[in-house]
Amino acid sequence: ECEFLTMGLFLKRGGSGAAGRCRDARPGADTHPRCRDRLYRALALSSDSRINCSGIVRGDVAAIQKAALSRLEVTNKKVPLLPEEYLNLTRDCSRFKAMRRFIEFPLSQEEADFPIAYSMVIHDKIEMFERLLRSVYAPQNLYCIHVDRKSPATFQEAVRAIAACFPNVFVASRLENVVYASWSRLQADLNCMQDLLQSPVPWRYFLNTCGTDFPIKTNAEIVRNLKALQGQNSIESERPSSVKRERWQYHHEVTQFIFRTATQKQPPPHSSPMFTGNAYIVATRAFVEHLFQSPTVQQFFEWSKDTYSPEEHVWATLNRMPGVPGAVPHNNKFELSDMNAMARLVKWQYLEGDTSKGAPYPPCTGVHQRAVCVYGAGDLPWMLQQHHLLANKFDPLVDEAAIQCLEVHLRHRALYGRGL
Repeated sequence: ECEFLTMGLFLKRGGSGAAGRCRDARPGADTHPRCRDRLYRALALSSDSRINCSGIVRGDVAAIQKAALSRLEVTNKKVPLLPEEYLNLTRDCSRFKAMRRFIEFPLSQEEADFPIAYSMVIHDKIEMFERLLRSVYAPQNLYCIHVDRKSPATFQEAVRAIAACFPNVFVASRLENVVYASWSRLQADLNCMQDLLQSPVPWRYFLNTCGTDFPIKTNAEIVRNLKALQGQNSIESERPSSVKRERWQYHHEVTQFIFRTATQKQPPPHSSPMFTGNAYIVATRAFVEHLFQSPTVQQFFEWSKDTYSPEEHVWATLNRMPGVPGAVPHNNKFELSDMNAMARLVKWQYLEGDTSKGAPYPPCTGVHQRAVCVYGAGDLPWMLQQHHLLANKFDPLVDEAAIQCLEVHLRHRALYGRGL
């Protein structure tokens, strides 16, 4: 029979039969079906026995209600792994990757030929970071991790230890002290972008993520969605309200937090109109390269450094500027809302409601944080019907079942081409 030491590598035991042909289980390789089946079973993720994930993702009301009740029981609370535990686990990288079931080979030639670059801006919850990494991980992709300089030393050490187990995962060469809604949040992504461009990996698109994100597509589905863009970016970009305009009309100071002053700013140093969007983008490699090569973009960055939440207007404006790779014209015909852009699926509390009466999405089944839905398991059936690549927000302390069912479902779909 087949016996594996590390994922994707098989040992011959007994000298003949199926095991003798089980050298490698990569798609396209000359493998015995039994070996691939054995490997895929070893790579499958499982949920808590009390959670019916196949029922939840199908929208079974009883399964969703049972998960919601389970969430309220203190005895059912899963205790997340701590940084110290990851430091211990990663002493043996092969064992860590096998135990945590990372997929260490491309699942298709199409995916192997289309590497993607990720930035991950994180500051806490080490297990959530590791699960996010596992959910988007593929050996042909590239991952830059930006850890907030304020994060505890053990957290930073644990992130570096996890990254050190992979040849294509690294911590950003320059770390920022990230202050909410300040330039430092955007600078963290820029630091990763610069590092990603230095890599020999010929990545095609860039996706930025944070610690409360989770994918709602497999890597293969993400690749096909990116190919369908045909060299365009997918970035939310809409005309700003008067309230949003104030974010860049006044000078802001940053201490431990950001605050507006009475000092008015000069207009932006370019002739293009300003737009608003969000922090998360799907951008071509050429777009990312242009950011560091264009004097106009660099001047815009400098001007934006004292604005409020610049990541919500910088990307949106750049994607409507003439001459920017993958951008679209600033004509109103090209307005793109967060629901039509593919980067991130977010439910805003003040927009939730009855979709039959015009609401963009049904009510959140989790809780709200700063008017954003922290998803519950009941949000999954709706979520999995959307075209976005990732969704935000998730928190295992709010609803562990939502994350478990999503990762189990996506892993099953990645391995077998179908959901639970």
